[in-house]
Amino acid sequence: MPDSEPHVLLEKRGRVGIITLNRPERLNAWSRDMARLVREHITDCNNDESIGAVVLTGAGRGFCSGADLQRPQAEGGQRPPPEPEQESLPEFLQRSKPLIAAINGAAVGVGFTLPLACDIRIASENARVSMRFVRIGLTPELGSTQILPQVAGLANAAEMMLTGRIYNAQEALRLGVVNKVVAHDTLLAEAVSLAEEIAFNPATHVRWAKRMLHANAVNDNIRAVLRMEDEIFGQAARSPAFGEAARAFVEKRDPAFNS
Repeated sequence: MPDSEPHVLLEKRGRVGIITLNRPERLNAWSRDMARLVREHITDCNNDESIGAVVLTGAGRGFCSGADLQRPQAEGGQRPPPEPEQESLPEFLQRSKPLIAAINGAAVGVGFTLPLACDIRIASENARVSMRFVRIGLTPELGSTQILPQVAGLANAAEMMLTGRIYNAQEALRLGVVNKVVAHDTLLAEAVSLAEEIAFNPATHVRWAKRMLHANAVNDNIRAVLRMEDEIFGQAARSPAFGEAARAFVEKRDPAFNS
């Protein structure tokens, strides 16, 4: 592949942005350049009112094989701390438009913690996932020590992190780390279809719902949770989208939220 070809691609298909990790000859091994481009493309989608949801996938046989260990300082390990003013990648993903990871093959190390930080994960039958960090002398990152126990339970997260074992798609489904497993050839279509279903809904309300999910999932103060829900529910009830939904119900038609 020519060095000039971007290592991350962005396609806009209707109301869905499709971001593709594009180093197939290296199973999309993660680099600082890829991290920068992923952030730039998601920012582009966040700023584009015509986009309602984003799919993240990989080119070729793998989703992402982990940090590029052939680059100086391993690109992913021994990395310098982020700039103080830069928002961390997990925080950035949490406040972004809905993100669906379409895991098409090997998803190892950062190649697995990246989709973990997305909202929904769909796996090809060919997918393999692993918290490989301890096997290469590193430790889990990208918020995975919080996120993985939430989605898989503490015992399953401990097994995955402490062994560094590789799990196939059906094992990942059993552990709860992917939402569903689909035929390899239909993976992108399934992910885009789900993104389109999300993108049909009013964008502001989808972002509100995502914001509450991430804030309240780790909040053990039920009064604070209820206050946040009541505040945002009140804003939603006064919104044009709710009025449109009410009219559509009376008129027996689908609401036109994004026309």
